[in-house]
Amino acid sequence: MTRLRQGMSKTRSNLSGLFGGAKIDEALFEELETALLVSDAGVETTARLLEALRTRIRQQRLTDASQVRDALRQLLTELLTPLEQPIDIDRATPLVMMIAGVNGAGKTTSIGKLAHHLRREGKSILLAAGDTFRAAAREQLAEWGARNDVQVISQQGGDPAAVAFDAVSAGRARGLGVVMVDTAGRLPTQAHLMDELKKIHRVVAKAMPGAPHEALLVLDGNTGQNMLAQVRAFDEAIGLTGLVVTKLDGTAKGGALAALANLRRERPIPVYFIGVGEGIEDLQAFSAAEFASALLD
Repeated sequence: MTRLRQGMSKTRSNLSGLFGGAKIDEALFEELETALLVSDAGVETTARLLEALRTRIRQQRLTDASQVRDALRQLLTELLTPLEQPIDIDRATPLVMMIAGVNGAGKTTSIGKLAHHLRREGKSILLAAGDTFRAAAREQLAEWGARNDVQVISQQGGDPAAVAFDAVSAGRARGLGVVMVDTAGRLPTQAHLMDELKKIHRVVAKAMPGAPHEALLVLDGNTGQNMLAQVRAFDEAIGLTGLVVTKLDGTAKGGALAALANLRRERPIPVYFIGVGEGIEDLQAFSAAEFASALLD
């Protein structure tokens, strides 16, 4: 919680100062509206939260600014709770995880941190360097493999789908716990790369029926509302099962997670992990209540 609070300080600075003995009047609501919009919660989500807050103030006859903060924290927690879901790492052997994201989102670093997390859970792991376009990506993944004492399968300039197929096949043959497949960073607008992502998904399913069991998208918390378009595009391509949101320690746009929860109410995609720092331990399981508290307290 301490790491999360430190990491969310930029976003929290917009919101937490509004409740210091303020009157419950239209001026407070205007300031709250501005603060939520600045945190990138978006117009629709901000309006929904403030309407619900007005109702709760009226129903519970709240008269103190600290009570209003408590009410808003509860509303945020309720909104974010559908995103809070643990990843089931025991549902397949090996559990095949395919990891996508745009360049610069922290995808390869997140794979390394996730490998560390899973190793602590007692899982044996194999990494597949499917980002064959970028030599630095293979080297970066190899470095993370060495740090975690985990083997990495890679090919120089090879076919990413072939690397993924080999890794899943090897993982099955060796009875490993988890196979994690890195993929090339791409923008949703790059049609040929999105087609390649779909191909990797199909090939992994041929290597192991039912795989990939998890299709994760790594999102940069600094992109704010832009993450909504990324989620939509990658979900259409490979059917996302979970999200990892990185770099929340450097952003004032943490409210975008509220927008994500609000706009995907019909089919929420869980946020399995959030990144709140550079350290290997700074990948945390997402908690709606802790996140709401870190935003407001």
